[in-house]
Amino acid sequence: MKILFVIDTYFTHNNGTSISAQRYAAELRKRGHDVRILTAGEPGEGIFALPYMHLPIFQPLMDKHNFFFAKFKGESVMNIIRSAVEWADVVHCFLPFMLEIVTQRVAKEMGKPCTGAYHMQPESLTANLGLHKVTWLTNWCYGLFRRKMYDGFRHVHTPSKFMADTIKEQGYKAKLHVISNGIQPEFIQAGKRNVSENDRPETFPEYKGKILIMMVGRLTREKQQALIINAVPYSKYADRIQLLFAGHGPMQERWEKLGQKLPNKPIFVYVSRDELITLLSQADLYVHAADMESEAISCIEAFATGLVPVIANSKLSATTQFALDERSLFKPGDPKDLARAIDYWLDNTEERLRMEKIYSESAENYSIDHSIDLFEEMLREEIADHEKSK
Repeated sequence: MKILFVIDTYFTHNNGTSISAQRYAAELRKRGHDVRILTAGEPGEGIFALPYMHLPIFQPLMDKHNFFFAKFKGESVMNIIRSAVEWADVVHCFLPFMLEIVTQRVAKEMGKPCTGAYHMQPESLTANLGLHKVTWLTNWCYGLFRRKMYDGFRHVHTPSKFMADTIKEQGYKAKLHVISNGIQPEFIQAGKRNVSENDRPETFPEYKGKILIMMVGRLTREKQQALIINAVPYSKYADRIQLLFAGHGPMQERWEKLGQKLPNKPIFVYVSRDELITLLSQADLYVHAADMESEAISCIEAFATGLVPVIANSKLSATTQFALDERSLFKPGDPKDLARAIDYWLDNTEERLRMEKIYSESAENYSIDHSIDLFEEMLREEIADHEKSK
């Protein structure tokens, strides 16, 4: 198949949706498909490049999050969009923004099959604007996305059952395909070495004698790294806990300042995949404190390598689905309850080691190979339904 991915920001490694698009494109190409990207950026092989759109009021916020919108108006821009759609056998739109909306309309005009994905929680948008408690605004966003874009799809990919259930409740009528964004085999292989063969890498000198607790993700308000920092003083192991946050984002400076009160100052790193696997393989526990998640691949990667996760039991997060029992859950926004959950697993080393193996094995259900199988099925189903509709 000739598959066109439509996504405003593709060239970044600090955005879950962009990373998912990159991984899906790579895996689909391995299977012989021709995948090209319609996105903002510079021209390159396999890229239909559009100019960046500058937003005078919101651009500083966009820059902090390393997210960029593509231009979607003008004769030259529309010519690129039409050329991209004309080339494709099927079009797949990742986000509910104007580039994707316009491309969907062009695909319909040109008689091309088109599918969508629901990765963007409106709650994440409102949280970054400081308006996460304004419920009516969140519901308005769900309705706007549905009317402007998702009502026009027969098939929509959601990365979790949680997201599928959420948008069903908001009146979305397309057939929903629950497909994990998928983890790479290197994480699963590392987990087998770590928990089955007991072949973990040697601990880095700076972590020896300490309890290494990690979280992976962008440093933003909704990811709640501050909650983990605030929980440490309530733990009986506070003097030994070393927090390590893998990621970067607009809140790093604030979280660094907050962490100055801890016996061991938090460490902030931004690392490659292989470096991340090495760090996860040395850690003692993984905490995922985010209030809002459509899936949280970083959490799957962590327990795939052999870490027991401690997860915020938030009604707005799909990550709770990964907890195998209540011992891996804590009350969202409650640092004392997080410390309680951390201390339980640190107190019960033998049980933690037993559950590390079970969690690692459960991650095999989220392999990217399986996800690509399901994604191919969705695209073929859309192509078949499109032919029937003619």
